[in-house]
Amino acid sequence: MKKQFKTESKRLMDLMINSIYTNKEIFLREIISNASDAIDKLHYKSLTDKSVKINKEDLCINVSIDKTGRRLTISDNGIGMSKEELESNLGTIAKSGSFDFKNDNARKENIDIIGQFGVGFYSAFMVASNVRVVSRAYGSDDAYEWESEGIDGYSINETDKDTYGTDVILTIREDSEEEYSKYLEEYEIRRLIKKYSDYITYPIKMNVTKSRLKDGSKDEYEEYNEEEIINSLVPIWKRNKKDITDEEYDTFYSDKFFDYEKPLRHIHTAAEGTISYNSLIYIPSHASFDYYSKEYEKGLQLYSNGVLIMEKCADLVPDYFSFVKGVVDSPDLTLNISRETLQQNRVLKTIASAIEKKIKKELTDMRDNNEEDYLKFYKDFGMQLKIGVYSNYGMNKDKIQDLLMFYSSTKEKLVSLSDYCSRNKDYKDIYYACGETTSKIDMLPQVESLKSKDKEILYCTEYVDEFVFKTLMKFDDKEFKNVCSDAIENDTEESKELDKLNKKSKDMFNVIKDEIGVSEVKFTNKLSSHHAVCLSNKGDVSIEMEKVMKEMPIDNGVEAEKVLEINESHPIADKLKDLYKNDKDELKEYAKILYAQARLIEGLPIDNPTEISNLICDLMAK
Repeated sequence: MKKQFKTESKRLMDLMINSIYTNKEIFLREIISNASDAIDKLHYKSLTDKSVKINKEDLCINVSIDKTGRRLTISDNGIGMSKEELESNLGTIAKSGSFDFKNDNARKENIDIIGQFGVGFYSAFMVASNVRVVSRAYGSDDAYEWESEGIDGYSINETDKDTYGTDVILTIREDSEEEYSKYLEEYEIRRLIKKYSDYITYPIKMNVTKSRLKDGSKDEYEEYNEEEIINSLVPIWKRNKKDITDEEYDTFYSDKFFDYEKPLRHIHTAAEGTISYNSLIYIPSHASFDYYSKEYEKGLQLYSNGVLIMEKCADLVPDYFSFVKGVVDSPDLTLNISRETLQQNRVLKTIASAIEKKIKKELTDMRDNNEEDYLKFYKDFGMQLKIGVYSNYGMNKDKIQDLLMFYSSTKEKLVSLSDYCSRNKDYKDIYYACGETTSKIDMLPQVESLKSKDKEILYCTEYVDEFVFKTLMKFDDKEFKNVCSDAIENDTEESKELDKLNKKSKDMFNVIKDEIGVSEVKFTNKLSSHHAVCLSNKGDVSIEMEKVMKEMPIDNGVEAEKVLEINESHPIADKLKDLYKNDKDELKEYAKILYAQARLIEGLPIDNPTEISNLICDLMAK
């Protein structure tokens, strides 16, 4: 009796059968990977269950071609599937979302929907008109056959199979606009296995046609068949680095981690000594679609002597390097190690520490010697590094600070803190300013003033930036100073005169302060002549940090201690002094307008826009 696929599966099946994707050849990679996984499971079970008796040397994958019947068969002697598992694994998709992904990306080239959504088995329908899966679970005498021709559904029936394991039998489509017969050619299947599955740890065997001289002949040849192991067997991470090409590294990455873009760097390590391990770590060229979501899981694949222990071992990489992908294989780890004991495992901690240092070294080298690649990396993962600085109370800040970059007002590009300090050795502080964009920061009066004095300023355009500087506190013995803070020093010659003026104007400032509700009001000489006022802050909470806090789901009421600074060389300063002597009520009105103006410059809302509008109109009408 034929069963129907679920709606999402039908959509996917239609997408496979009428595929718009050009990379159809990956179907073999997907099926062989499934076969390898099935053998892995049986091998692991044999190590953890004494009742399971197998000979590891017998574990293999067989590929056979029947040109006459247009059949390609991939067989394994792995754990096999029961009737229920056939139904569960092949009757519906493991993950949803592929249909939306296809619609959203229909115009993008080289998008591999198969790898992105873990629906590799269904790729068989890109090249096959009929797919049969014959399987017998280990320890069972019953075998079952799953069969489908596509959208119309599938059937599961009892059948005969002499041994445990699974056979995937593909009836290759007839040639049409595309050539499908090539998948029945020995050379093509060999090429695909070498290209996509050479790292598989189990022998991939195939009967290949060879030729030899006929007995007693010097020039006449005859053909014969011989079983040959196609793949190299040794995992790529256990091979000698000098024998591996960049293309092989990239192919392994694409195959293993389902990324359609090449990685920026790979780090291949073979460590021997007190603790031995092999590792192959990749730095991706872009963030995955779920990287900054709660669903993302960090971690490296963990093996012991080529046997998978854990798909994603989070303890192998710190959070700030959670973007890396790769594998770690150590004979010093036991196969039956649990997730709980992993956290306390000395071997694992030693390996993790070494991997962390190698990642840092590779990123530093990229920053210093390949700026283009590093900027590409930083665009997607710089935020993660910054979060790593202030998380855990800044415990890891010293490990990451050298990798941080910020936009420079003079270089007009991203620069490292080391670059900034090397150019400005005479600076006592590191100057920075915060805002939504670099163009908005450029318009801040304090920034304009410092730039006119040829001071280099770092621009903070991400919400985490100022929290990073607050956590770092210092770099190269220089303190971080927000140019919008009242702690920025004035020129020494003018500061004494300004102090006298502020003391003399204290009573006037008290009237203004009480009217607008700020922490302090004072004259300043750090603004350009055309700027009348600005807002600065006192204490640790800046105005930009206040804006970030207010955007959080829970408003905790944190506010900056605001300081209204009035340009002592602007005509408005004399106007305020005159109003203080002759009309304090009008002074208060001016104060409200000036404060509203300062808030607007800083990107802060005005609580009473109607009142301010009326005050401006009244003054204009006088």
